[in-house]
Amino acid sequence: MKKLVLSTALLALSAGAAFADTVRMGTEGAYPPYNFIDDNGEVAGFEREVGDALCTIAELTCEWVTNEWDTIIPNLLSGNYDAIIAGMSITDERDEVIDFTTDYYPPTASAYVVMSEGVDLSSGVIAAQASTIQASHIATTGATLVEFSTLDDTIAAVKNGEVDAVFADKDALAPFVAEQGFMFEGENVLLGGGIGIGLRESDTELKAKFDAAIDAMKADGSLNTLLVKYFGEDVITY
Repeated sequence: MKKLVLSTALLALSAGAAFADTVRMGTEGAYPPYNFIDDNGEVAGFEREVGDALCTIAELTCEWVTNEWDTIIPNLLSGNYDAIIAGMSITDERDEVIDFTTDYYPPTASAYVVMSEGVDLSSGVIAAQASTIQASHIATTGATLVEFSTLDDTIAAVKNGEVDAVFADKDALAPFVAEQGFMFEGENVLLGGGIGIGLRESDTELKAKFDAAIDAMKADGSLNTLLVKYFGEDVITY
């Protein structure tokens, strides 16, 4: 889902040499269909179902915690929760600060969406969610990057004419194209190494439990079932 953070190397305090009996699952709650808050005020979406299944397989008691995206890694390191499951792409830069499980979502495409055809993506004004791999990518192009706190804010910026396009995970943008009159523009861009659960580097036992549970869901097909449920028949599966 996404994302690059990291002025947080200074926070690499070991906030947990061992995980507690209850594992706190940290997510954003603002990146549908990966994660969002439903009408009952509960965390829902693809990652809620995946996370709950992983906790059952690993025989862990888990509870869900929401946190804004731009502080999601610092607050993991400071001990506010024990795992990040929030559409976070596995990157070398992040891996210097935290650890990752094996991926539970394969490497996938990022894409541009616009309100009208003919946008010059190479030199236009492009919105991306702050601290994401998409924002980092735009910063290396000739386009002007404008960062926003949430995906919804980037979409609003295009609607309001503040920017020419949004660059984000294609799967996250697809509902806006299907339902709100946006259109994809240009070529897909492959970024990151898939999406994994972020953990403190000290939590090796918890990582092993989640890795084994993810492998089990890949082997029995249940992870593919959830991928198709939330992202459609064309989604890349294991």
